[in-house]
Amino acid sequence: MGLFTNDIKTMDDLFVHQLQDIYYAEKQLVKALPKMAEKATDKQLKQGFLTHLEETKTHVQRLEQVFEMHGAQVKAVDCPAIDGIIKEADEVTGEVADKAVLDAALINAGQAAEHYEITRYGSLISWAKQLGRNDCASVLQKTLDEEKATDKKLTTLAESRINLRAAS
Repeated sequence: MGLFTNDIKTMDDLFVHQLQDIYYAEKQLVKALPKMAEKATDKQLKQGFLTHLEETKTHVQRLEQVFEMHGAQVKAVDCPAIDGIIKEADEVTGEVADKAVLDAALINAGQAAEHYEITRYGSLISWAKQLGRNDCASVLQKTLDEEKATDKKLTTLAESRINLRAAS
């Protein structure tokens, strides 16, 4: 089902499609985060990726809960956006020889994924409320709060030392 196909006719269809999209994205990130942690040389960054991996596994479970609450089939649809973010991260980090610069690149890649997720969860929460599904919105809000917190941690880590080390 493409975003602009006839398969999406109602707000409910759009809501379910975007649930499927972010479900795919979260499952892809469960695969990508261990690789990012492995590449990271900064111990705090490495631990941050591993901590967020555990949160991401919880995000997958929450999405499955929302599917069930909403009476929709738990299903993923390909998300070219997250595939592109992950592919770009792999390409860029594969080209960086300087370990300090590599950590800065990994933070950038992590934040690209976080910003995508923040956008999707924000829309899903709004749509859930419009559809009278405050129960779904509150579950999704927990994940949005965690995504924003992760983004903030990455910014703090980047600005407090990773970027400084990379620039020197």
